[in-house]
Amino acid sequence: MLLIWALGNTITTLTLHLYFFMQKEIKSSDYIYPLPEAKIAIHPLEPRDHAKLLLYQNGEISHQHFYDLPQLLPSNATLFFNDTKVIPARILFRKETGAHIEVFLLQPLDGDTPVQLAMQSQQSTQWLCTIGNLKKWKEGSLLSLGKGEITLNAKLKDAQSGQVAFSWEPTGLTFAEVINHFGNTPLPPYLHRDANENDKTRYQTVYSHFEGAVAAPTAGLHFTKEVLQKIKLEGILTDFLTLHVSAGTFQPIKTENALDHPMHSEQIIVTRKNLETLLLPNRKIIAVGTTSMRTLESLYWYGVKLIQGGSQPFHILQNDPYNENYGILPSCESAFKEVLKHINSQDYLVGHTSIFMVPGYQFRVCEGLITNFHQPGSTLMLLVAAFVGEHWRHIYREALEANYRFLSYGDSSLLLPEK
Repeated sequence: MLLIWALGNTITTLTLHLYFFMQKEIKSSDYIYPLPEAKIAIHPLEPRDHAKLLLYQNGEISHQHFYDLPQLLPSNATLFFNDTKVIPARILFRKETGAHIEVFLLQPLDGDTPVQLAMQSQQSTQWLCTIGNLKKWKEGSLLSLGKGEITLNAKLKDAQSGQVAFSWEPTGLTFAEVINHFGNTPLPPYLHRDANENDKTRYQTVYSHFEGAVAAPTAGLHFTKEVLQKIKLEGILTDFLTLHVSAGTFQPIKTENALDHPMHSEQIIVTRKNLETLLLPNRKIIAVGTTSMRTLESLYWYGVKLIQGGSQPFHILQNDPYNENYGILPSCESAFKEVLKHINSQDYLVGHTSIFMVPGYQFRVCEGLITNFHQPGSTLMLLVAAFVGEHWRHIYREALEANYRFLSYGDSSLLLPEK
């Protein structure tokens, strides 16, 4: 039984029900829906903001266009955007024998260094990578690429973990400059096509800033400078945080019990300003994309961990929200104030999250979500189902019947479930 304890302004909920909930099975097959190949958007729509927008509000569905978004948002909304920037993470080497080796950048070897700082490395850097045709590349051997006056070298340090050491000439260049010279846009594998010149800008939000993602925060792909300006004119607040989207976002759930799925970890960076914005009174927090939602909810749970156990690393594990030992949970205000106190004089905080939001999860921060339409049976599909409940089936059926375009380059939705 769900026990709710009202304590003045700090209404809290015991997580014991979530503990019992996590002992049950969630069948991943229950979150699969029929998605015809023809519904998958292979190329982006032009202009960006002319995508369809499905509005789900208090159980009702209506069909709009994305450029209508500023007038559809609650007047007291605060939008949180993910300002990560996609890097050209696919690098194709060719051995003297003619064999092709694809190196896909995942994350810097030092996972606690902000990815955008690692991108500014000069002379050398080490990354964890996935490697295509690995059997053709021996540990310790060097691969090289030359183009113009720039040469990129890659040495396989550890085949099992995919550890690769990069060096380049001239050494005055940053790693970001080098891979922009040699790398390719890492389009989602389900598009089944090579990236073209248009993808360099279209698989990127107009507000992208900090380099480090290997997949786009796709909910933001529909925003234009004009839409952002209209949002501002409506008096709606905006703020930017960072989650560097990892390749794990495309990892399918292969277990019948979704709770057995090992959730991927992603680096997040939140600022003092983010916390101050979250502490503003009477605001309705709306996440632009599942990545922003993961960051905001993780930030709350970090505040809980600080309150419960004092200073500790900002690492949110996939089952942290379901810890039966938390007891009565603090309010968002208390949790965010605790994180703000922990930041002290710093301007930002670097963390990692593997949070797994599945049906039964109680959202603590986010009251609205702007998101695309996701792959059947994916972790993102479970997140949407957690947010809107069984209504997800009606939402997705309506989108299919109304000929919406699905997945990364597809259309959008604004989800405002009744709270």
